[in-house]
Amino acid sequence: MNKIINIAKTSSLLKVSLFCISFLFFQFDSYSQDTEKGKKLFKANCAACHSVGAKTVVGPGLQGVGEKYDRDWIGKWVKNSGELIASGDADAKAIFEEFNKSIMPPQAVNDEDIDAILAYIANPGTKKSEAPANSQVASGEPVEDNSIMMFLFLGVIALLLILIITLNRTGVFVKDIIAKDAGETYEGPRTLGGNLSKLISDNKGVVAAIVIVLFFGTLVNLMDGAFTIGVHQDYKPEQPIKFSHKVHAGDNKIDCNYCHSSARHSKTSGIPSLNVCMNCHKYVDGGDDKFMYNGEEYPMKDEIKKIYEHLDYDPATTKYGDNPTPVKWIKVHNLPDHVFFSHAQHVTAGKQKCQTCHGPVEEMDVVKQDAPLTMKWCIECHKETSVATEGNGYYDDMHTRMTPEFKEKVLGDGTLTVDEIGGWECAKCHY
Repeated sequence: MNKIINIAKTSSLLKVSLFCISFLFFQFDSYSQDTEKGKKLFKANCAACHSVGAKTVVGPGLQGVGEKYDRDWIGKWVKNSGELIASGDADAKAIFEEFNKSIMPPQAVNDEDIDAILAYIANPGTKKSEAPANSQVASGEPVEDNSIMMFLFLGVIALLLILIITLNRTGVFVKDIIAKDAGETYEGPRTLGGNLSKLISDNKGVVAAIVIVLFFGTLVNLMDGAFTIGVHQDYKPEQPIKFSHKVHAGDNKIDCNYCHSSARHSKTSGIPSLNVCMNCHKYVDGGDDKFMYNGEEYPMKDEIKKIYEHLDYDPATTKYGDNPTPVKWIKVHNLPDHVFFSHAQHVTAGKQKCQTCHGPVEEMDVVKQDAPLTMKWCIECHKETSVATEGNGYYDDMHTRMTPEFKEKVLGDGTLTVDEIGGWECAKCHY
């Protein structure tokens, strides 16, 4: 009886080992997907103002933020920091005061996205190939790499394989002894492959479930890749004239609408003509000043000279010639032809800041596409963004005509969001 129990234990250990491998595979795959998603979201939404370490960029370093603040608080802050500050929250007010009373723009992320970002911040990984002299390492900033986790995972797999092979040989040896004691010959499988075949045959339901999970897991990964086709987030072309938004909108505090004046009343924001540039640069030629562009330093005078050349302008005589040439600017933000988007609807009626969609442009020397600009991103923003009703006569009149039932349904939570006034209707963007 004891020998039979030992065999059963050996068989069970084999099954347990196989289960452990499957479990570790799924856990590692899930961890990799979460951290990779968090990494992408962090770079798209947070990296311009925050580091994953302790270093302050524009905003504070986020190292340990998950332990310092409550998860619900973090969600409220990320989605609408201004609202949290206005509520009188002590932590929110303290951050607001510490960082020059700058309000972080609301981020179009959901709770799942925030969890992924926090997971990435908690474990951004380290790169062992970088020497301590590296500036990022020296400043205490973690460098992203999952190679250590990969080696650890492979080591665990190797140990489990050794265990399985050992258990297989032990099981065959024990079965030979039992058969010999009974005056018989053991005719069962002897190799690891043979035992695996028998294990699969005896547990067809479990195997089928594992195959189905693997199949759909792979399918989800493939679909996730397919959904990124046509998404040009972080696209950052170099322009024919090295125009720094950081110098103009950031350092010199020029309002976005001064150059992109049609954003207030038109579908498009408009590309400013060089005549708009000349409102300043007829008098400002750059002198000996330099500026950063894509990580390199350039003389301002050289780029302003390009404006003069395109306008056929002689700064010495302040006269324009007869042969101006257009600047072939490269468009950064592109929506599909079947999508309708109006800047005026968002900037004037919706009172949205440019940073809501374009990110912290005032900090960019080379402008990039900050947001994914996908349909999912748009509708999530419409779900979370409150309609700017204050001082709007249309909504004041609409409120007076609302039935009590409709008011309770739409305004019961105290806010009127874009989706509640039809912002999710297909024809709003596709017609």
